[in-house]
Amino acid sequence: MRRSILFPLLFLFTLFAAQGARAEVRGEEVRYEADGVVMKGYLAWDDSVAGKRPGVLVVHEWWGHNEYARKRARLLAAMGYTALAVDMYGDGKTADHPKEAGAFASAVARNLPVARARFEAALATLRAHPSVAADQTAALGYCFGGGVVLNMARMGVNVKGVASYHGSLASAVPADQAAPIQARVAVFTGADDPMIPAAQVDAFRQEMDKAGVRYSVVSYPGVKHSFTNPDADEFARKFDMPLGYDAFADRDSWADTAKFLAEIFASR
Repeated sequence: MRRSILFPLLFLFTLFAAQGARAEVRGEEVRYEADGVVMKGYLAWDDSVAGKRPGVLVVHEWWGHNEYARKRARLLAAMGYTALAVDMYGDGKTADHPKEAGAFASAVARNLPVARARFEAALATLRAHPSVAADQTAALGYCFGGGVVLNMARMGVNVKGVASYHGSLASAVPADQAAPIQARVAVFTGADDPMIPAAQVDAFRQEMDKAGVRYSVVSYPGVKHSFTNPDADEFARKFDMPLGYDAFADRDSWADTAKFLAEIFASR
């Protein structure tokens, strides 16, 4: 009796191990254009997953398209999605100093038509990938990118959902560019983030309530800006900025993200 139970268990273990060995997250550099500007992104997907699956954009922090954005894309690929870490600055530009990062971010944030063109060019690139179900897409954004994905939702860009992590919650969309928000919205913010004060969080809730948007806000007590990025503590020391990595908030927000994505893609 014992042997008859043990054999199928060993068989299943061997089968799952073999499947895991075949699983491979692939990543490749991609180039696409927006209004004549070359954008340099990074696509990640698991080629052991059969058929088409949802696609997710990852919009970078104000530092630009760097390894951190690519890491998030690979994590999404390991979850069974195809992910594109986008380039919002053009030519894959990155910054090493807050002044340079601020200049790059402001140039895009102040010009919403340019931001939208670059976001939608990335979205079209993601949807064109053979692994992606084109009607099943979402966008995640960090810091600068968090503000970008929220403003794209405010402009009516057609994605299933957007999630913002330590991103600006104030709308930058003028009335003549605004449209009904089609996406589900998830926000993760630090209660001790001076860049996203409580008043801004309250105003965002009021905005979403008034618009009838299905949304959620998670505010982590004692947590500062850039809490999902393990390099935040180093940046804080180097540039004397109110940043700080928080392992719990990072893990918790990512677990909630997994649920969020599963829910929005389950609904048709």
